[in-house]
Amino acid sequence: MIPVIALTPGEPAGIGPDLCLRIAPPSGVALVLIADRSILEARAKALGLGFAARAWNGQKAAGLYLHHIPTARPAVAGTLDRANAPYVLETLERAAQGCLKGEFDALVTGPVHKGSINDAGIAFTGHTEFLAALSGNVLPVMMLACPGLRVALATTHLPLAEVPRAITREHLTRVIEILHGDLKNRFGIAEPRIRVCGLNPHAGEGGHLGREEIEAIEPAIRALSARGLKLEGPVPADTAFLPESLKRTDAVLALYHDQGLPVIKHRDFAHAVNVTLGLPFIRTSVDHGTALELAGTGRADPSSLHAALELAIELTRKK
Repeated sequence: MIPVIALTPGEPAGIGPDLCLRIAPPSGVALVLIADRSILEARAKALGLGFAARAWNGQKAAGLYLHHIPTARPAVAGTLDRANAPYVLETLERAAQGCLKGEFDALVTGPVHKGSINDAGIAFTGHTEFLAALSGNVLPVMMLACPGLRVALATTHLPLAEVPRAITREHLTRVIEILHGDLKNRFGIAEPRIRVCGLNPHAGEGGHLGREEIEAIEPAIRALSARGLKLEGPVPADTAFLPESLKRTDAVLALYHDQGLPVIKHRDFAHAVNVTLGLPFIRTSVDHGTALELAGTGRADPSSLHAALELAIELTRKK
């Protein structure tokens, strides 16, 4: 089988086009860029790189391909233009629809600029939620992975003040079910071991520092454990990531964005990969932003995109 991987560069003014130009499809893989050809050609010229991709028409042969979608206006490296926000979403929708129809085996995404999309008057909270809506409003679970550590999130792009209301027994149960299921079925882990963080300091200190653990987190863990899932928690977040205990853990479930992501980015920022669980197709992504100040300079590091592509191919072959 030749894996067919769709790749979207993301924000055209950011480093996404630079990174895509520095990615060669691995042997035996069809890599389909979904982007504006003129942007890639102009950026390649500025960086002194070559660019040659065949037009995509559904070939099942290894190589580099391009499905052309034009921007509204020419993109300038490092300068946002909200007129191109619809283009960014069009590339994502085209790639996702291709995955849903079986045209592509997986989707790898470059970084988008949420602010520019919102400034264009388009409600957008992130790739994760956008792709979930295109997939029929499934519940998506964000997980970042690097060698030796996987961190999933019970909530994603929420203001911190809204997080406690979102941590319900029902929601946490569904998130853990999705995390457990994808670790088993996509990552090939027969009996996933999941560590669940507490929400409050010291995991609530028996209710003295908050009752979310008592009223929502502990009941969800007990019920799922009774079904045979291997869960630990709620564990105080300040000790959840100790190296020795992580040896007995396949994934840590953090309850909000900045509880888990700083840990994995500190551990291995260059090689961390964002994986969206719960979708009906495989989606991986870089773990960094658009880095406008690096666009067109040649200094952008493609390591995270390399890692995202390699993981997408690995998961495709396991599938």
